Amino acid sequence: MRITEENFIDQIKKKNERALEYVIDNYAWILKTVIKKHLFRLQDFHEECMNDCLLAIWKNIHYYNPEKSSFKNWIAGIAKYKSIDYIRKYLRHTENADIEKAIIPVEDNLLREILTNEISSETEKMLHNLSKEDRIIFKKLYIEDKDMDEISKDTGLGKSVLYNRLSRGKKKIRNMVSMKDQLVKVNSFSI
Repeated sequence: MRITEENFIDQIKKKNERALEYVIDNYAWILKTVIKKHLFRLQDFHEECMNDCLLAIWKNIHYYNPEKSSFKNWIAGIAKYKSIDYIRKYLRHTENADIEKAIIPVEDNLLREILTNEISSETEKMLHNLSKEDRIIFKKLYIEDKDMDEISKDTGLGKSVLYNRLSRGKKKIRNMVSMKDQLVKVNSFSI
């Protein structure tokens, strides 16, 4: 069977490896662009991240919904979040390195600060559209790593209220990201 633009997604769902080759031939440039943007100084991770992106596409193609976004936007999102995972992996590695065996150049500290700021900036952008109270709850849970009992005690809100706010907040963030993807799609056509 010949793999084309019309059937490659169905063929990936059927686990046809030639369809993944089609994705590599026609869409790898998107993955490379996003990976290079986010991992600009971590060139050692580019190839590994690219492979992880392709594996994620292969394993998660059933989550792709053409009514929500284009395939290009979907794989760009995968590349972005995989890149962020690699930044976190790098940061964890630098935190856990044996200080006696490590030679830590000054540049690494600067790179670490840049990457930490990028993650913080992305997080702030996502949380910006939430109410002040919801931002506090999200930060306590996901950044400060507190459990629901501690958050309930800190905020004076019951667990059910907290779960409700988290659920609504996640939905709001998903909608915001989806709208942002649509804007990127519209802007790419107008260029």
